[in-house]
Amino acid sequence: MAVPIIIDCDPGHDDALAIMLAAGDPAVDLLAITTVAGNQTLEKTTLNARRVCTVAGIAGVPVAAGCDRPLRGPQLVAADVHGESGLDGPEFPEPTVPVAAEHAVDLIHRILAEHPEPVTLVPTAPLTNIALLLTRYPEDAARIREIVLMGGSTERGNRTPAAEFNIYADPEAADIVFRSGVPITMCGLNVTHQALATPGVLARFAALDSELGRICHALMTFFASTYRELWGFESPPVHDPVAVARVLDPKIVRCVDANVVVELHGEYTRGATVVDPHGYLDRPVNAQVAVALDQELFWSRLLDAVTALGARRGAAG
Repeated sequence: MAVPIIIDCDPGHDDALAIMLAAGDPAVDLLAITTVAGNQTLEKTTLNARRVCTVAGIAGVPVAAGCDRPLRGPQLVAADVHGESGLDGPEFPEPTVPVAAEHAVDLIHRILAEHPEPVTLVPTAPLTNIALLLTRYPEDAARIREIVLMGGSTERGNRTPAAEFNIYADPEAADIVFRSGVPITMCGLNVTHQALATPGVLARFAALDSELGRICHALMTFFASTYRELWGFESPPVHDPVAVARVLDPKIVRCVDANVVVELHGEYTRGATVVDPHGYLDRPVNAQVAVALDQELFWSRLLDAVTALGARRGAAG
């Protein structure tokens, strides 16, 4: 039976592929896509979500805009990684998918209240919307099956030496989420850096010989160029679909139990995720932390999802 999920995202090249994976794989039922400021401003991330849904033929899934700034502190964007649009590379047509009238947090709350079973939240962005949901509607914690997020790291960061972007962009929100008591799976840089879009992977996208395959190829080609320039990666890590893959099939992403706390005050470590799988701090386990990725299974599921979406769009005309 398909797992009902809501993706909370800030598209973003890897968010775009996460949306496609969730919409194209039958193992999940994508109930909504919500957006937040992160990789770019809220206006741009919401537009990008609509663009992705339009080119991928994703219809009937509401798209709702959420928070336009973190709970505290200045807004941070990643134009150096994702470009001024947040989704540089391909040329996108004018989107036909509308924006829901509801705020993202209220849409998530309503879906949780109305859905007959608990829903999995998959945040691939700063956790502002999810933290606001849990503080505004604390009763919703019982209606969330789990939170499977892309963020954090067991090792070093990608925005500061210690902090990964999604957590660093709103550490207070991340702290609320990790202390919420909701079951959490953290897919951090240590595992997403195993999801490399190698030249072989790009060739597989190109070989799909569909408009959507070409768009994915263009997205990954641009993404590769910024990762090469900024960090010297020969192939870019495609972070966000890893969280979706964990929901599709836990065998794709292996995890260990750990306590995770978010550093809020360190002069050099604000936004770091302090991961303690060995119990040094004598704190209870509050998360499953991803440590290993079945790379071939991951890419096969993602390519299959893009293929299915492309075929569905072609059949629709």
